[in-house]
Amino acid sequence: MDSALVEAVALALAAGAAIFLGAGLGAVERLAPEWLRMELRHALAAFGGGILLAAVAFVLVPHGTEALPIAPALSALLAGGGLFLLIDKRLQESGARLAQFSAMLLDFIPEALALGALLASGAPSAALLAAIIGLQNLPEGFNAYRELRGPGLKLGRTAALAALAGCALLGPVAASVGYLALSDAPQAMAALMLTAAGGVLYLTFQDIAPQVPLENAWAPPLGAVAGFALGLGAHAALS
Repeated sequence: MDSALVEAVALALAAGAAIFLGAGLGAVERLAPEWLRMELRHALAAFGGGILLAAVAFVLVPHGTEALPIAPALSALLAGGGLFLLIDKRLQESGARLAQFSAMLLDFIPEALALGALLASGAPSAALLAAIIGLQNLPEGFNAYRELRGPGLKLGRTAALAALAGCALLGPVAASVGYLALSDAPQAMAALMLTAAGGVLYLTFQDIAPQVPLENAWAPPLGAVAGFALGLGAHAALS
């Protein structure tokens, strides 16, 4: 097997492992006294939302618009929002709430695809990108675990952890596809990123942001700022 492909799979696996680590932290039922645990959960939801907005602003949209003219770029972005409107309506009809889980995958999979394509091109920043993806995945895995265990799905602890472990394993698959199929197809990669960006924006403002507010609590809004700041720092490091 090509050594660069092996590296792509290993880096994506390491980045995806952060999802399972975040889920493991989410499975610790008593991280802190009740008042702090509640504020911490809201702060982490806001932090995840800030990271998702940063992924849209600094990764998905910029890379997407590099390879596509503005008309198809806007079409892909709007299609992503429309697609997740339909998915969200179906989920609501079934009683399931999967905004955090869906947004995590919409962020992770395109970035893993990009990681594989980046390694195929010989770019030296692939390890840094993998580290940044891992940092994003940690709070997103925490939030997704709590969502899977919460009202609607109410999965058992083992089932929720198994679901998120499966998500982590999608990273190496996506990186392999990016390496083998998308390094020479920049327009297809761009369309995928912009469609994902539209879906992330829809989910962030429809489902994630409304879960954040708490009365007399300042950690959640600061968490959103910190998440976006992490994305900005990651963008600067990769530029």
